[in-house]
Formats: sequence, C-alpha cells, structure tokens
Amino acid sequence: MARFDRRGAGAVIERTLEAAVALHQRVRRADLGPVVQAAEEIAAAVTSGHTVMAFGNGGSAADAQHFAAELVGRFTRDRRAIAAIALTTDTSVLSSVANDTGFDRVFARQIEALGRPGDMVLAITTSGRSPNVLAGLAAAAARGLRTVALTGRDGGDAGAAADIHVNVPDASAARVQEVHRTLLHAICEIVEMSVD
Repeated sequence: MARFDRRGAGAVIERTLEAAVALHQRVRRADLGPVVQAAEEIAAAVTSGHTVMAFGNGGSAADAQHFAAELVGRFTRDRRAIAAIALTTDTSVLSSVANDTGFDRVFARQIEALGRPGDMVLAITTSGRSPNVLAGLAAAAARGLRTVALTGRDGGDAGAAADIHVNVPDASAARVQEVHRTLLHAICEIVEMSVD
C-alpha cells in the first residue's frame, strides 16, 4: 500500500486553487454580456409563467440538477417557486429513450414532449460537442424555444447552435465546471431578484 504524500497533496490543492482562481479572473475580464443576456431571458421566461429546461452529461448533468433545484426551491431568499426542470433526472424516461431510439435522443425527446412556446433551454457542455446536447438544442430550435449554451473550450457546435453562448475558454473540464457553477449561481441570483 502506497504511503499518503501529505506534501504532494498540499501542492495539488494549491495548484488546483490557483488554476481555478486564474480562470475565474480570465472570465471576469471577458465580455459578461452573454451571462447578463442569459439571466435576463431566463428571468423574463419564468416571470411570464414559462419553464427552464436544463441538461448536460456527467458533471454538467449535476450542474443542470443543481440549477433547477436552486430555482424550484430557493437560492438566497424565500420567494415563489420558479418552474425549472433538469432533463437528466428521470431514469425511466432516460433509459427508455436511450434503449428505443439511442442515447443521442434522451434530451431532444423530452424537449419535444415538454417544451412549450416561451420556455427556455439551458444546455451545459464542457466540450461543446456532446451529440445528445446538440440534438437537444436542435429540438428546442425546431420548437421555437430560446436556447442558452454554457460551454468550455471553444464552445464547439453547441455554442454555434445556441441563441446565447456563454463560454468558459479552457481545456480542463474540471476548471470549466468550477466556473460554470459560479456563473450559474450568478444567474440564479439575478433571476431570483426578478420574482416575488
């Protein structure tokens, strides 16, 4: 059994924090207009009785669930519930669609079933290239729904497909996800300011 390297562990933690802070600072210095626009359009949708549908894979699926939970429950204050759903949570739907038509359709099929004019779609992908995320964005566009893509790297096809593209330009999925969570919290706070 290998002996735990306490000094090495400390170095990893310092390196991780330094990289996370540096990427947050880089995004902070970039154009924050798309983040503001995403928050504004999500707020407009939910205050007029529409729903936000969020989705992604892996850590981005967890971020979609976190985002929906903050809106449905509460973020920083008590207020009315906000209609939001993570399309990553219903295992019966996910597994039946994946089994019958393929995993690439798991989000698109739910948007076809649940999406109504005025609803918003939030697609989260660190690569910008996930086939099921791209199919979800296409299904939303076909139904006339407004879309936000929260991406990493160069944004890939997801960034190009969305109405609003919020990009965190880094190759590390872990660092991108850390900034995604910060931006999602900022969006939650802005949206929450807009409701009673």
